[in-house]
Amino acid sequence: MKDPMKMLRQVQQMQGRMAQLQKDLETDTVTATAGGGAVTVVATGTQKLLSVRIDPEAAGDAEMLQDLVVAAVNEAMEKSKQMASDKMQALTSGLGLPPGLL
Repeated sequence: MKDPMKMLRQVQQMQGRMAQLQKDLETDTVTATAGGGAVTVVATGTQKLLSVRIDPEAAGDAEMLQDLVVAAVNEAMEKSKQMASDKMQALTSGLGLPPGLL
């Protein structure tokens, strides 16, 4: 049987690392593009959209531009989720928890 105080310290350390990870994800960013760079978006690790850049040459076709913005935003959100998942997995890898538990 493990020492309860040691387990408590480990849990407290994990809580601190989780809080730091959450702070990091609020400032860590991902970038995604669509249309060969016609649209570029930047999002945080907490899926907050920070910016959208549109190449002026792409502004001519509104319908195509809308599709490109949606595609770039969706890609950025997926990258953001993957980044968060990768960082969480790295943080919890030594705990021996089943995948997907946290």
